[in-house]
Amino acid sequence: MTDSNFDTTGIDGPHAGQPVVTSGAPLPDATAAMVLVHGRGATARSILELANEFEYDEVAFIAPQAAHNTWYPQSFLAPLESNQPHLSSALELLGTIASDVESAGIPSDRTFLLGFSQGACLASEFVARNAREYGGVAAFSGGLIGPEGTPREYEGSLDGTLVYLGCGDRDSHIPVERVHETEEVLTGLDGSVTERIFDGMGHGVVQEEVAHVDRMLNSLLDD
Repeated sequence: MTDSNFDTTGIDGPHAGQPVVTSGAPLPDATAAMVLVHGRGATARSILELANEFEYDEVAFIAPQAAHNTWYPQSFLAPLESNQPHLSSALELLGTIASDVESAGIPSDRTFLLGFSQGACLASEFVARNAREYGGVAAFSGGLIGPEGTPREYEGSLDGTLVYLGCGDRDSHIPVERVHETEEVLTGLDGSVTERIFDGMGHGVVQEEVAHVDRMLNSLLDD
């Protein structure tokens, strides 16, 4: 696990200059990449430990660090303007990483995005706003950002990208209805979405979710 050479100084807002931590294959030698986005109060290094569950030597694992360990200050259900400029800065940071990965020779359809909690919300919103074919998307306990009734007028196509949405039905942070809405929106953007709601589960990640993502990665690498 090392600090990388990703340059985030050029983005706007509070996440400018934030470090990016990597593990796995060096980016120039990798055939695929996974970008892991941590939750509120966590760190890039903590979510990068999840990469230990995926034993693929050819994958570069990449985790950006949020300023003050938080991608945006309010709930993901709050009015969008109340989370600015942090939200726009966070989305720009993910866009910069995706662009740098592509410049290194790994196209978007070989790049997997995974997030937990606040990171899952950010990853979901990023792929909706930047719809194209990705190597896969997984949102553990998260969903699209914005209050109820937020217009979901996204453009582009996920072009069959495999998407996994997992959440507990007793999650005190993520309403199940928002997971359903996220499934509908990403399906409408031509994503191939698997939604799994776990009975009796709160805010967290279970092994079944990790195993599902492992199968997604294995399928990607077999292509």
